[in-house]
Amino acid sequence: QVQLVESGGGLVQPGGSLRLSCAASGGTFSRYTVAWFRQAPGKERSFVAAIRYSGSTHYADSVKGRFTISRDNAKTTVYLQMNSLKPDDTAVYYCAADTGVILSSIRDHSNYDYWGQGTQVTVSS
Repeated sequence: QVQLVESGGGLVQPGGSLRLSCAASGGTFSRYTVAWFRQAPGKERSFVAAIRYSGSTHYADSVKGRFTISRDNAKTTVYLQMNSLKPDDTAVYYCAADTGVILSSIRDHSNYDYWGQGTQVTVSS
C-alpha cells in the first residue's frame, strides 16, 4: 500500500507557474501509474495528467503544452510543472496512484485506489 502527500500549491497570478509534488511512501513506487486530478468548487473531479511506470505521459487537452508531469523513482516523487496558469486552473489538485491501470482507463479516477489529501491551487490577480 502506498501513501501520497501533495505539496506546492498556492496563489499565483495568471500567466504564472507552480510546481506540485506528490511524495510517495510504501509500496514499490516504480510499478505505479501516478496521475493528477483536480476538482473545482461545484464541479466533478477531472483528469489532468498521468505518468505510467514506463515513463509515458498523458495529458488532458486543456493543459497540454502548459503542464508537464515527471517522476523521480529514486525520490519516489511525481511532479506537475504548471506554466501559463489561467483562472480556470483554480482547483484542489490531487495525486492518485495504482498498479495495473490500463491505458484506456488512465483518465478515469475510479481506477485509482490511493489518493493524497489534495493541495489548493488558486490563479487570480
